[in-house]
Amino acid sequence: MSEVISIQYPDSLALSLKMKDREFKDEMKRLSLIKLYELGKISSGTVAELLEISRIDFLEMLGKYNVSYFGNKSISELESDVANA
Repeated sequence: MSEVISIQYPDSLALSLKMKDREFKDEMKRLSLIKLYELGKISSGTVAELLEISRIDFLEMLGKYNVSYFGNKSISELESDVANA
């Protein structure tokens, strides 16, 4: 079963961002999922599935939103990941 999240916003918001209503809704979905990924709450595969794109396309999309593929990991965590690979 899937759920729906409803967000109220002024009609002028999408217009002020120079977006059509559908574009704005799609962008809000992308932004919320990217933020959940950035916080380490969901995986890149889950985001890709929810956005109906490939995982590679999602990882490439991160650059557009200035989000690191590596998330908020510290250097020591990244080094540990590489050592364990």
